Amino acid sequence: MKPLTAIAVSGGIDSLMAAYLLKKKGHNVIGIHFVTGYEDPFSHNGQSAHLLKSHKIFSIAKQLGIDIKILDCSIEFKKNVVDYFIQTYQAGKTPNPCMVCNPSIKFGTVFNFARKLGASTLATGHYARIEKDNRGKFHLYKGIDPKKDQSYFLARLTQQHLAGARFPLGNMKKSDVIQLADMKGFKPVKASESQDVCFIKGKNYGDFLARHEGFEPKPGQIKDVSGNILGDHKGLHLFTIGQRRGINCPASEPYYVIQMDTQQNVLTVGFKKDLFASQCKVENINWIQEEPSRPINIHTRIRYRHTAVASRLTPVDGKTAMVRFERPQSAITPGQCAVFYRDDEVLGGGWIAPIQNI
Repeated sequence: MKPLTAIAVSGGIDSLMAAYLLKKKGHNVIGIHFVTGYEDPFSHNGQSAHLLKSHKIFSIAKQLGIDIKILDCSIEFKKNVVDYFIQTYQAGKTPNPCMVCNPSIKFGTVFNFARKLGASTLATGHYARIEKDNRGKFHLYKGIDPKKDQSYFLARLTQQHLAGARFPLGNMKKSDVIQLADMKGFKPVKASESQDVCFIKGKNYGDFLARHEGFEPKPGQIKDVSGNILGDHKGLHLFTIGQRRGINCPASEPYYVIQMDTQQNVLTVGFKKDLFASQCKVENINWIQEEPSRPINIHTRIRYRHTAVASRLTPVDGKTAMVRFERPQSAITPGQCAVFYRDDEVLGGGWIAPIQNI
């Protein structure tokens, strides 16, 4: 029998079909459904793991003919993901929780649990590919479906993470996955796609943040790029770079958020042309491949819904670099991840620094 392969099972179609494909190839498969404490109503309304025997996730187990274990990650998820989310907004930046969850929770807490069960690898339903070269080094590539490619969210995985990771859907298109599920009669228990921020349900970010102890909205001034006072805001946490709604300052053309100064508690706004910048500083870079010692030409994505653009990366040190874009880019947002590509390969990714740090 093949070694045990664990798969993170969410209840959605992607992880369901990834598990099916592993079984079809003869893998000995066990599912792990991890509980964050911020679940959809379809699941358990925040109940602890020992109360989940009637959980709908077990219909997945029945369909696939595999065992699924429930792992309560609520403490780790709150500490590593939710607290990071809150603290990043408090710092006047825009968080990207998936970039933190993948290495710390899915390929951290969940994978550690999988190893205790005897599994040597952990699979997920991500649309991305891993290849191992003849020197034993692992390479992360885009999924072949350009509409669904999720390699961006995996850019902070290390060689150690990739050594044990499996992405069975990387060579498939989402439409083919759906078609195969229909043909086999599989039914996910989660009909909708996962949200970018899975732990915020039925409320906006501002409401979510305001509910947490110690988080106090701080009203302040709104200024234009020339320093003129235009009005007042109700808290910088309600805004992100490039945002248009909620500024409520009349002008000849729409205002957009250009910068947030947490020290002065000032929201700087400008017109669309003011959103463009030619470079950004990227910090705390995770290099999947060897870090460059000299400037290199790459393509960079500054957020998930962004097409990677030609750019030149100049190392400052092993964890910091300046990225200059071939063409100025709009709404370069501190707190988001800049991910570096060479063709289809992910070289690494780091956090975009605030404008004033450049």
